Amino acid sequence: MDALIEEAAKKAAVAWIAVGGRPSTLVWCAWLGGSLLVVSGEGEQAVPGLADAAEAEVTLRGDHGGRIVTFPAGVSRIASDDEAWAELVVPLAGKRLNGAAGAEDLARAWAERCVVSRLTPDGVSAALPDDAQAAPPRPTPATRIPRRPFRLHKVRGATRDPRR
Repeated sequence: MDALIEEAAKKAAVAWIAVGGRPSTLVWCAWLGGSLLVVSGEGEQAVPGLADAAEAEVTLRGDHGGRIVTFPAGVSRIASDDEAWAELVVPLAGKRLNGAAGAEDLARAWAERCVVSRLTPDGVSAALPDDAQAAPPRPTPATRIPRRPFRLHKVRGATRDPRR
């Protein structure tokens, strides 16, 4: 495994995950047992296509907030009857910020209604591109042309020196 991937993943609280050619989705995650663990499903974050995927592309950020590494990852699911569940998922539940219940209760709720995915790095990280990779904003009906701001009174003398 690439040392950069491991170091970035250990510090990561969030990751961008792209599955099956879809745009990347920002998710919270934790590095446990040599893999990134991601919980998705009812009551948790939505990661389209991750529950059925065999592969994903993971992007992690550095301390400066920008992308530091992108790598392919193999995706597997951790079942609640698997021995890895107690080893990995219960500590993952303890790392969950703003969890409604304790770690044991949260892990039990995840077993009933969520999918815990294990993303294991496959190979080495991809080289970072030279360009910014900026994309234009997606079209949305929520935009409109703003009106001029409302003013109750005319503003006079704004160009005068207030010390006079």
